[in-house]
Amino acid sequence: MTSTASSMDLRQGQAPHDEQPSWQRRLRRFGYTPAEDAPAGDVRDRLVPPYAEPSSRLWAALGASPVLADRIRRWSGWGGPLLVTLMAGLMRFWNLGSPRAVIFDETYYAKDAWALVHRGYEVNWDKNANDLVLQTHGHLAIPTDAAYVVHPPVGKYVIGLGELLFGFDPFGWRFMTALLGTLSVLLLCRIGRRIFRSTFLGCLAGALMAVDGLHFVMSRTSLLDGVLMFFVLAAFGCLVVDRDRSREKIAAALPAGPDGRVRPDVHVGDTFRFGLRPWRWAAGLMLGLAIGTKWNGLYILAAFCVMAVLWDVGARKVAGARHPYLAVLKYDTGLAFVATVPVAIVVYVASWTGWILSPTNGSGGYFRNWAATDGKGGGWTFLPDWLRSLWHYEHEVYEFHVGLTSPHTYQSNPWSWIVLGRPVSYFYESPNPGADGCPADAGQKCAREVLAIGTPLLWWAACFAILYVLWRWAFRRDWRAGAIACGIAAGYLPWFLYQERTIFLFYAVVFVPFLCLAVAMMIGAIVGPPGSSDTRRVVGASAAGVLVLLIAWNFIYFWPLFTGEAIPMDQWRSRMWLDTWV
Repeated sequence: MTSTASSMDLRQGQAPHDEQPSWQRRLRRFGYTPAEDAPAGDVRDRLVPPYAEPSSRLWAALGASPVLADRIRRWSGWGGPLLVTLMAGLMRFWNLGSPRAVIFDETYYAKDAWALVHRGYEVNWDKNANDLVLQTHGHLAIPTDAAYVVHPPVGKYVIGLGELLFGFDPFGWRFMTALLGTLSVLLLCRIGRRIFRSTFLGCLAGALMAVDGLHFVMSRTSLLDGVLMFFVLAAFGCLVVDRDRSREKIAAALPAGPDGRVRPDVHVGDTFRFGLRPWRWAAGLMLGLAIGTKWNGLYILAAFCVMAVLWDVGARKVAGARHPYLAVLKYDTGLAFVATVPVAIVVYVASWTGWILSPTNGSGGYFRNWAATDGKGGGWTFLPDWLRSLWHYEHEVYEFHVGLTSPHTYQSNPWSWIVLGRPVSYFYESPNPGADGCPADAGQKCAREVLAIGTPLLWWAACFAILYVLWRWAFRRDWRAGAIACGIAAGYLPWFLYQERTIFLFYAVVFVPFLCLAVAMMIGAIVGPPGSSDTRRVVGASAAGVLVLLIAWNFIYFWPLFTGEAIPMDQWRSRMWLDTWV
């Protein structure tokens, strides 16, 4: 390094390797890379790394003209994700109305959604309402007696939109979850492409989620968790885009040297203002919708806010800030808070508009008249009655959730989720030969089941991928691994606080996108980094290809259990790999 370059390097006062703390020297054997070992190239490339340029050689080898090959290369950033999304959509919408039944918790959310979009609040249905809905194709009167429900309304409004469009029947109440499940694949492809700077790895992450059994089943069932997963992933995507946009801004503000290279600058790093950051406001909106779907979105909100603040600290560090935490506290935290927490709260409260506007004479939503009856008096009477009633409702719901310990056949401990210890059977029938899709020559009864379970080989590979991203984050200081780990932790770890509660494996669908990102990142490492030898690349690509093909085969093998297709009992038993799956 020249003396001129050394004088411009803000890291010149840091300790050389032989003077570093002993713990850093010991951790090097495990791959630890201190911050001062980061490459000292153009700061712009560190703040906003360039995308890997896809090669046109493959298309040229297939006989495409140079012009066509170049056009395909330039459009691959959207073309690849759209093709993966098309595949995912065809699978999710195929025979979506089957089984023609009210399966598992559709008995709550399908009917609650129909009531919400017509009355603004949930109602108590007759005990034989499910049969009547199917017999009359949804043409039955909606009761007026308000029901006590324990989940916010956003997810049910989403389901209800599909019912308004396509009717109060299985296809109608599953339409929106199938649509959001399909769009989530597109989101993951684009998010993966952005964080990995690789169209291939982004599309791989989306393709893995497209063939995950749990995501597939949840996309074809009108439950709330698939809706929650979509809003969480959308919020994460907004924050990732905001990260890139803010780093582009601060990179543009840094001065360039005589050689044209941009270098760190203390003044810019410590005093730069990012402005309003619309993508962060969009993230706040998505997080509000997530919380308005299920309350565990609150944990996601807290985790993502911490992650976004640490990203700002990292950007200022790279830009040359001497006091990045102080700078973030002074210039970023206020707007970051306003753009997320208050926005999320406003969106959440607004989602209750139908309940708020319902009658207060006892004929409206459940607890709507509480402030005017049982809630009279007290020290909070200066607040609007609707707000006091809503607060009471929320308190009652909280008491219900923390005390929910009723045993259920398919409940499971979160320790077992990651290895698919106890899946959830949403639907099961045993038709006789020649009936309900059972082959006439089956010679025995068949099994029709919709089993909420992840594709086993994908999830078991994800166990190793989680360890890899944790190592990559801790020892290689890779923000991408940290972001993936944050998404998994925010969706998974809070459930360990409620191990005595009645909880289920399908709650894990919220962090399935991050598992797929982890597996894609691990596969990218298996293929090998740029600059590897041809032998290393061939061996790595072969191993990665075998893993991906095995995951795809595993999804196809379990397809009948994901779709409720009738198969002979022996074939059903052969797919029960663990005793706890029965």
